[in-house]
Amino acid sequence: MSKVNRGRGVLIALFLAPSLLVFTIYRIIPIVWNVVLSFQRWKLIGIPRFVGFSNYLALSQDPVFWESFRNTLYYFFGGTPIAIGAAVVLSLLVNKPLKGRNIYRALIFLPYPITPVAIAIIWKWLYDEKVGLINYVLRSLGLLRESIGFLSSFTWALPSVIFTTIWQSLGYYVILLLAGLQTIPDELYEAAEIDGATGMRKFQWITLPLLKPSLFLCFIVGIMNSFTTFDVIYVMTNGGPGNATEILVTYIYKKAFTFNEIGPAAAMTLILFLFLLVVTMVSNKISGGEAGGVHYYE
Repeated sequence: MSKVNRGRGVLIALFLAPSLLVFTIYRIIPIVWNVVLSFQRWKLIGIPRFVGFSNYLALSQDPVFWESFRNTLYYFFGGTPIAIGAAVVLSLLVNKPLKGRNIYRALIFLPYPITPVAIAIIWKWLYDEKVGLINYVLRSLGLLRESIGFLSSFTWALPSVIFTTIWQSLGYYVILLLAGLQTIPDELYEAAEIDGATGMRKFQWITLPLLKPSLFLCFIVGIMNSFTTFDVIYVMTNGGPGNATEILVTYIYKKAFTFNEIGPAAAMTLILFLFLLVVTMVSNKISGGEAGGVHYYE
């Protein structure tokens, strides 16, 4: 190796070293430590004791763990497909040359930058059984005789939280899909019109296939948000009533910091990490490695 190449390699290593150090400290070491903790019994005081796979066996027999896992799946399938479907419709509308479309885009995107805690507080008030705006409007219109306890009902609690999440994430999905729509050349639509294609046919054979990378990106973002969201549920319901809105992340938090059961919490965290890793890899494989990719056509 020449002195020039050796010097260039040293320079590259020096530039990469700070980032690699930070990545190792804040990513690699916590993951490794979490794996170690998942095989130990520790109550935050005293000396951790190695227990093998006991934490994982205990989780397999824990009904709250399975209920929280089902709630997490319900939280994803009940919210993400609806949010993405609505985002497709809205992105198609605001992508047209409408008067004031920039204002519409801003209004649609507006909820996303708001912090989840603020959104949770706002919607907790809106859902309130006594002074909430939603119950007030429904009673004023004669649609309800008695107020609904949206967040205190086993039936309504999780759907109410899901609707809040849809409202918050909708604008982000619209932005992602708009980016994909604006890479599709108008010439394709013009050629389809010459061939007599209707609006639905153009959507089916042009828009939808070319929008696939953006749709898969929305899908992956939805998975990550559904399985890692914490703030909204913690503030709105804290997993209640009962375990009606308990999802994996809130249960992990309670296991670790309420019950001081660090080992089971670490085991659940590792299970969640591996589950998301597999789902993301499978989704990326199905999308042909194009999730989020932007194509330019000439």
